[in-house]
Amino acid sequence: MRFRGTKSLACVGVIATVALAAAGCGSSSSSTSAKSASSGSSSSSSSGNGGATAPGVTATSITFGTHQPLTGPAAPGYSEIAPASQAFFNYVNAHGGVYGRQIHLIIKDDAYNPTNTVNVVHQLVLQSNVFGIYEGLGTPTHTKVVSFLNASKIPDIFVASGCPCWDNGTTQPYTFGWQPNYTIEGKILGQYIKQHFGGQKVGVLYQDDDFGKGGLAGIEDQVPASDIVSKEPYESGTTTLAPEITALKSSGAKVLVDFTVPIYTAIGQLTSFTLGWKPQLVISSVGIDPITVGGLLKTISKGKASGTALIEGAITDGYLPSNTDTSNPWIQLFMKVHQQYDASAPFDGNVEYGMASAYTLVQALQAAGKDLTRQDLINAINQHGASWMGPGLVPFRYSTSDHGGFSGAEIGMVKNGKIVLSGGPLTTTPVAGSAITPYTGTQPAPPASGIPAAG
Repeated sequence: MRFRGTKSLACVGVIATVALAAAGCGSSSSSTSAKSASSGSSSSSSSGNGGATAPGVTATSITFGTHQPLTGPAAPGYSEIAPASQAFFNYVNAHGGVYGRQIHLIIKDDAYNPTNTVNVVHQLVLQSNVFGIYEGLGTPTHTKVVSFLNASKIPDIFVASGCPCWDNGTTQPYTFGWQPNYTIEGKILGQYIKQHFGGQKVGVLYQDDDFGKGGLAGIEDQVPASDIVSKEPYESGTTTLAPEITALKSSGAKVLVDFTVPIYTAIGQLTSFTLGWKPQLVISSVGIDPITVGGLLKTISKGKASGTALIEGAITDGYLPSNTDTSNPWIQLFMKVHQQYDASAPFDGNVEYGMASAYTLVQALQAAGKDLTRQDLINAINQHGASWMGPGLVPFRYSTSDHGGFSGAEIGMVKNGKIVLSGGPLTTTPVAGSAITPYTGTQPAPPASGIPAAG
């Protein structure tokens, strides 16, 4: 990577504004995928539906809805997720669907704006009559619709966010997380910092919502308070991180922890570059996909930064196999599906996320049975979810009372522009002070068909 010339922080702010505006247009591949995914969706019916009695279900189809940032600050990378999920559903549909039903996903753009999220989710539930909301993306966005969905008894399945706020199955029986709780992720990253950078000054840059605060709680659980010399929140939608990065540098931090979405990972690193500050990076899995961040670095710098040199050596974590590990049979499966149904998108960690989450939804639908109701789906996840194995490196935490997703992750590092996992998966809980333990189970190979079995 070459960054020609020293740019001022003001310049970084200007080009960040340009990048955020560009993000508002979304990627062409994501928009195309979203449109094609939506075009095949089916309206609900309560009769002639093969024994099902729920809206959004017919004898031949199941229709879910989702809110996604196809535009706005979270669009880079994240706009690929739902189309990748629909690509996996298309693969399942081509093999007969689930109990003969085709799975359709209506994808609505909320631009990572909570007000928009409320509007589109109400449209999906009250006008499109979807069976449930699946993979709604974003902590600040999805928190605005959880009460509505639970009060309406609408399945709110596998939220695309690790917020601890999805986990309480007692108060929110219809909402389930999927990826690791951010506090779990923070604890695992924090333990690594304590073990490998003990005594060094640590700064934390975090999004000022339950995403960032959940991750910060995990870091604080493991890293001694005396080592954390600066904690700087930022608001989603801002076009500069100059005040935050300047404060972090001034604190003397040698380790920088980012709980950031990709565009703010990139803005933060370009700002650090202009300041001549090179801390050891520790970045949440949410904000580190190398293809996405590398593309943003190039866009924001108007081509002066290319590649992933500014995040090379960053410590992160993963709960799925690295998307570049082509020896892994799950990656082989998802690459096959990608080539057939989603080839216009890059095969990156966002696409892998969408397909892996979709695999879990198919598991849930298979377990819910042929005579599908909304409560059947909820019961299936509560009763069987903790035993499901698939592309994840660790088990799920699902039970009637705990609706959290994966129970841990494995430490990784960005090497030559790829995330390389090592050391073995670790599991823990979000409870302060709870143990972090190695996971000794093994990841199974996918079924020969690539589709989970019924029952």
